[in-house]
This record gives sequence, C-alpha cells and structure tokens, in this order.
Amino acid sequence: MNYDGLFANIAPNPRRAPQPCGLPVTVVGILALAACIGLIAAAIPAHAQQLPDPERFEGAIRSFEAQDRIDPPPENAIVLTGSSSIARWNDQAPAALAPLTVIPRGFGGSIMNDVLHYLDRVALAYEPRAILIYEGDNDTAARLSTELILGQLREIIAKIHATLPETRIYVLSVKPSVLRWGVWPQAQEVSAGYREIAAADPLVYYVDVATPFLNEDGSVRTDIFVRDNLHLNDVGNEIWGAAIKAALLPVEGEFE
Repeated sequence: MNYDGLFANIAPNPRRAPQPCGLPVTVVGILALAACIGLIAAAIPAHAQQLPDPERFEGAIRSFEAQDRIDPPPENAIVLTGSSSIARWNDQAPAALAPLTVIPRGFGGSIMNDVLHYLDRVALAYEPRAILIYEGDNDTAARLSTELILGQLREIIAKIHATLPETRIYVLSVKPSVLRWGVWPQAQEVSAGYREIAAADPLVYYVDVATPFLNEDGSVRTDIFVRDNLHLNDVGNEIWGAAIKAALLPVEGEFE
C-alpha cells in the first residue's frame, strides 16, 4: 500500500506552525488529528501484527526430512499438517484413517503462518494428492486477527494451486476446548471464514471437527481432554479421527 497520500498535507508552511493533516491547531483540529491518526493506523497491514519466528520449528522440519531419507514416504498420499492436535496424533493417524494413505506432518505449537513458511518442505515436497490443515487454535489463543489468519490460509491455498493444481485441500475447523473457551467466539468466526473459502473453491473442503466436541446446549464436552483441558485424550482422538475420516473417505477412498 502507498501511504504517501495520507501525509500529503503535513508539509510545514514557513509562515505558520505545522498543521497536522492540514488542520489548524485548535480543539477541533486536535480532534480531527486524532481521527487522522486513526485512519493511518487502520491502513497498516494486518501482517504488521507481531508473529513468532517460524525458524523455531526448523529442528522439527529437519527431523521429518531425516525420517524421509531413512524411510521414504508413500507416493500419491494425503499429507496431514498443522498444530498439536495433528502433531500429537501423528503416530495414530495412519491406523485411524486406514485404508487411506497418509503422511502425518503436524508440528505442535504452530500457527497458520508457520505452515505457510514451511509449506514447501512439510507438504508440497511430497507431491500429495491431498493436504489436510489444522490451524487457528493457537492463532486465536494468541489473539491474532481473523483477517490475518484467513489471509494466510488464502496464501497457502494459492501456493498449493500454483504448484500442485490438482491437489485437494481439506481445512479443519478450529476445535473448542475448556482451556480456550474464552476465545471460542473468534474461533467460530475463523471457522466460518474457512467455510466461506471452501465454498468458493472446488478443490477446497471444509471439515467440521468442532460440532462433535460440543454438548447439545453448545458447551464444550469436558471428558475429551487430558489434564491440560486443551489436548485430546483417547476419547477425544477417537471422535477427532472419526470426523476426519468421514470427511476424507467419500472423496479420497476412490484413489486408494
């Protein structure tokens, strides 16, 4: 974005004191100045939000690559990537999603920006027939904006389309949890954005993994988590796996 126009009237006049935004320094002018500053702040891109350095996961990504050299992953598979709900499920996913062929590549603690950063190495390198993504959980907990999260997902989708134009993309909704119930409204907003993105793209599928974790009154179940009230226990993982398999199998089953 070009910000020059926002500052066009701030140049000093040699005959009078500087007049911010072209307004006289009066009470009215000061109020207008505040509004002007607000416009400038609103124009700052969402990417200006502070994000953790993706390089903190370099070791985890290198471990995947070392594993691939020892035991080459299958071709024409489904890559599973995302934060800890995928990462903690890495070892269980192949059995839970059988007969589907999957490559589990979750790395715990990640956000959407981390998947975007490592997309080439954690997903595209495998030339998969499909990529499943779970992010938004840590993003909303960190109070990152919905616009930023959805914008990064669109970048990921665009990059996948450009590199692997026939690869299907499955985007999981943000799951509810007891620990993060305070940000559940934003998580629902993010998931609604995922649904809209999927509805506009025939290669993108939205997967609702949230509803199975809710009681009839809309509250989150409390029997599906380990002691931290965030990560899934065996009961939660069984529900999680069943929801994902039910979404993948109708499309991906014919490619096995």
